[in-house]
Amino acid sequence: MITTGVTGSGWRASITPWGAIEPWDDEPSIDWYVAADDRWHVPASEPAVRQVRVDGTPVTETRVRVPNGDVVQRVFSVPDGGGLTIIEVENESTLPVAIAFSRRDVLTERPIADIPIEGIELPDGAFVLPLGHAATLRIGVVHGPQRNGALPAGLPTWHQVVSGWLTVTERASRFVLPDGELGAGLVERVTATRCELALGAIPTAADDPVGFAIVLGELVRMGERPDPWLPELVEAVELLGPDRSWSATAALTAARRVLTIAGERRARRDLDRIVAGREPAARPDAPPDGPSAIAWLESVFAVGGALVPDGLPDSWLGQSIEVYGVPTSAVGAVSFALRWHGERPAILWEQTGDPTTLTSPTVAPEWSTDEISGEALWPPPPNAPRAATVEPEPPVEPGEHPPDEPISFS
Repeated sequence: MITTGVTGSGWRASITPWGAIEPWDDEPSIDWYVAADDRWHVPASEPAVRQVRVDGTPVTETRVRVPNGDVVQRVFSVPDGGGLTIIEVENESTLPVAIAFSRRDVLTERPIADIPIEGIELPDGAFVLPLGHAATLRIGVVHGPQRNGALPAGLPTWHQVVSGWLTVTERASRFVLPDGELGAGLVERVTATRCELALGAIPTAADDPVGFAIVLGELVRMGERPDPWLPELVEAVELLGPDRSWSATAALTAARRVLTIAGERRARRDLDRIVAGREPAARPDAPPDGPSAIAWLESVFAVGGALVPDGLPDSWLGQSIEVYGVPTSAVGAVSFALRWHGERPAILWEQTGDPTTLTSPTVAPEWSTDEISGEALWPPPPNAPRAATVEPEPPVEPGEHPPDEPISFS
């Protein structure tokens, strides 16, 4: 299930696959029901319920099919009023409906009327609100002792909450990739993982040293202070010593980044000795489960200064790609974009932090640069088809900006 809440506050709840809210404290859940022209629709048991995270964030969208369209429910949390979880329902069908909720100790946009609820048996305290065609209603669940009353005006919209979450998660790194399971789908999975971590899904070092080190690395990159976590990080590193897997190496790399940011030079030198004595493990062919998938995706684009070290997947040939803030070292990162000119990719790059020598041993074996930023035209990738997948454009000479829209890495 999906976690909702506000960072910096302890209240949390799970969002079920049909859109009910299940607080983690002792409060009862809040469920919802739709009275349409044909019958009552119970999302918990409807076969035509579809739910997605919006762009991978904790903002959920749950659709229930009714005659002539969908009723769409969105759930998101905001810090306003000490913390609120908003349940928003929009009627995209062509006929009016009614929405029932299982509890009335919530905040509403207008007073709850005592309308009899017929045709369905609901919990005591349930109430119903009418919802016209193309109309929207919202209720608020208070983070803390539950109460009813008026929902405050001027609350953020779900679009703004999505944007806020993306701002937080993309402090670590950001990707604009083609559609597909190993493209945009994996990007949303990375965003979802980071959001769950920010809301407290943190394993302990004793139970999962790999997961703990990678998670802490992500939290620190998103703005978390590392100092309170350092004793547990030392424990995780000790437990990782005998583990020679790829994920363990990724965890040690994340630990080194945290120690560097924390200014722990001695601990970092000790960790460097541990890493120096390890044989590099091969990266798995498919992204692993859990937080290790983040390190896996970043390693597709940079391992040290080697860009796209394993080459480009066939499905990405001819497709524009943008990546931002992928680590090249403990304090260095690279952003770059690929734009295609016939069979040849043009790369635009910018380094931040400590710059390093950039190469691309698989795609452009003869290319390397020590420049902080620049652009170049790479040769056709080894797996590129001889026929161009896009309309050819004039080649880009060194120092000349490719004739695409500008890319800014700021």
